Amino acid sequence: MTMWGEFAAEAPELAGEGRRRFDASGLILLGTVRRDGHPRLSPVEPIITDGQLYLGMIHRSTKALDLHREPRCVVHNTITGRDGQDGEFKVYGHGRSIEDADERERYCVALFEAIAWRPEGEFDLFAIDIDQVAFVIFGDGKQTTRVWRPGQAVRESVTTP
Repeated sequence: MTMWGEFAAEAPELAGEGRRRFDASGLILLGTVRRDGHPRLSPVEPIITDGQLYLGMIHRSTKALDLHREPRCVVHNTITGRDGQDGEFKVYGHGRSIEDADERERYCVALFEAIAWRPEGEFDLFAIDIDQVAFVIFGDGKQTTRVWRPGQAVRESVTTP
């Protein structure tokens, strides 16, 4: 289980690219596995605090139920243009349900600091345990891909279409 803080310590430049993209729109797209095996994409507001990438959700929402049943997921930054110059930042991992009251409160405080809102009542909260991170960006007639896995150096490849 690798948390965001460990990823950021091992690959700070790559983690910075991801955080900038997450913060730019305040949203990510979460890919989960539906009960019937098909993929589901859902917008979620990410919060990075205490070395964790957190995703809060409406209690028993379909995406939350997906993660409770099948924790594999992908977190993808939002894209604003078709030219690819924004870059695609992807975190592949597993959603881990957070039940600890103190940790949930720290998340609520960070969320309020970020968007001046906090959940009332029940909600689902997941931290993403990271298996792999990929960043793909297009520009200058080339595609640059960077991949990080826990305990490994960032690998970079450049291709020209």
